[in-house]
Amino acid sequence: MADSVRTVLLAGGEGRRMGRLGHGRLKPLVPFGGACRLIDFSLANAAASGLGEVLLLSQYEEKQLMDDLHRTWWRPGFRVHFGPYDRAYRDGDAHELVRPAGPPERGTADALIRKARYVFGPDTSEVLVLHADHVYRFDYGRLIAQHRYSGAALTLAYQRIEPRFVHLFGMVEFDAAGQLTAFVEKPAAPTSDLVFAAFCVFDAAVLHRYLEQLDGTGWQHDISRDVIPAMLAGGERILGYEVPGHWEDIGTPERYHLAHLAMVGRNPALTLDRLPLTVEPATARSLVADAPGVERSVVPADLVNHGRIERSVAFPGVRIGDGAVVRRSVLLPGASVAAGAEIDSAIVLEDGFVQQLDHALGGASV
Repeated sequence: MADSVRTVLLAGGEGRRMGRLGHGRLKPLVPFGGACRLIDFSLANAAASGLGEVLLLSQYEEKQLMDDLHRTWWRPGFRVHFGPYDRAYRDGDAHELVRPAGPPERGTADALIRKARYVFGPDTSEVLVLHADHVYRFDYGRLIAQHRYSGAALTLAYQRIEPRFVHLFGMVEFDAAGQLTAFVEKPAAPTSDLVFAAFCVFDAAVLHRYLEQLDGTGWQHDISRDVIPAMLAGGERILGYEVPGHWEDIGTPERYHLAHLAMVGRNPALTLDRLPLTVEPATARSLVADAPGVERSVVPADLVNHGRIERSVAFPGVRIGDGAVVRRSVLLPGASVAAGAEIDSAIVLEDGFVQQLDHALGGASV
């Protein structure tokens, strides 16, 4: 099955909505869970699903991302393909890369068009499209198998979420037979609590046809805003696949913070052992309680703690000073908390900057 499926990973996010957490770093490389980065979930899922190669579709600071993924994800049986730059990395000559001529990509569909020669081929029957900023574990083989059995042009993953967050996503609706009837990107007035889970599998020939039809028109160059609505309007058979278990879109500091609090709650949907281990993999992590009856925290074996940490997530290299108290917070790799400091509901960056969250108001401030 895997030989005829082309898996592509859209990883062009700049992290503009992430506040200081997104400054100076690519969104796919934002650390998560004390163990990994956001992009590692899709890659770990692909590897575990028996998909031996993933094509990277990225443009923003692309070399930085490729250098990182070359170090982290080129291993026996699995690798990331870098399109026009792949040969340079294979030959160990990726010091100076020249970007192919042409205007910048304007959206996710442009990424597919620009690298079409690496996406579509005579042996490609399906195209599995993934994104790089979602937290979940999933066997893509089940999605692909259902898609093939149904004969659909597109099978998209979806999940039910809190209605207050639907406006941040692509809202979907289905009829009684499970066929897609509506797809609205970031709806102003949501009518459903179901959202596109940002991964899907296309019939390769159908996807290629719609990209060719849309190219050169007055479109927005986007899969969610253009390609899927065009297929829906064209009467294509589009089915849904409900994603079981934990799935989280990490698009804002609030959602990033809430996802970490859920990890250290009483019944976490995503447990520590389910996280990819790519940040300082030799350092052990564990769930510990600072004192009896105190909520648990994720702590690395090298944590230097002279204070107290409660219901928080700490990455390797973190130092907590004398008498400091850290509650309901995320401490990024190498972060340092000053002696006597009291930090609650915050993200502490590598340079010690505290990005404060105000969940009483349901928002975030920097």
